[in-house]
Amino acid sequence: MPRRVAVVTGASGGIGRETAVCLAEAGHDVVVAGRRRDALESTADAVRAVGQAALVVEADVTEQLAVEAMWSTVMAEFGRVDCLVNNSGIPGPSAPFWEIDMDDWRATFQVNVEGIVLCSRSVLPIMMAQGGGNIVNIGSLTGKRPLINRTAYAASKLAVVGLTRTMALDAGPHGVRVNVVSPGPVAGERLDWVLDRLAEATGSTQDQARRDFAGQSALRRLVDPRDVAQAVAFLASDAAAAITGIDLDVNAGFAMQ
Repeated sequence: MPRRVAVVTGASGGIGRETAVCLAEAGHDVVVAGRRRDALESTADAVRAVGQAALVVEADVTEQLAVEAMWSTVMAEFGRVDCLVNNSGIPGPSAPFWEIDMDDWRATFQVNVEGIVLCSRSVLPIMMAQGGGNIVNIGSLTGKRPLINRTAYAASKLAVVGLTRTMALDAGPHGVRVNVVSPGPVAGERLDWVLDRLAEATGSTQDQARRDFAGQSALRRLVDPRDVAQAVAFLASDAAAAITGIDLDVNAGFAMQ
């Protein structure tokens, strides 16, 4: 099998870290990108422990020059890019819609949507020139089943679905597949923060908010980061060669379409 190279943004922990490891297990060399070098180095070590090469690149996905420098570094090291996982994201503000500061609103879209745009539009010419590739964007169930006080995040993640579908249509004739994975509530620090804000808004405790969350799912559990990572690895594989433009829900049955 020819060498395959994957780039994962926001790879310092959580879904990004697990995705990097899953892709390595599937035979990819992995570029781990983000802003926290120490955490990225830890992810890179986990990739190397699987037996694949890893490269750490510090990059802010909202800065065009930083993104272009990232691709230059990747191409100088590996000479190709087979998969891009756009995982970088922020939770954004938690407040009633009419109280959200517009700077916070813009910052949410800058990372969650424009970050995908900058990374993807720079790598697509590389993928098209080499005859193909695939992009997997990370969305969210919140884009389709909104939570109280989470307007900016919900709107940004639903925008990712529309962006993915149009990217898939544009890039398909060039052999590039583009899909989105939309996780449900993923156990970890970010969900803890969301549950804290939800508890404040509803007058409950985080434990109660967590129980209420898990109780809403068909499987009666939260989503593990590896659940999401395995879905990404599938979409990046040859087994998904005829799949593009889809929004794959990984949510333990919190919502069904």
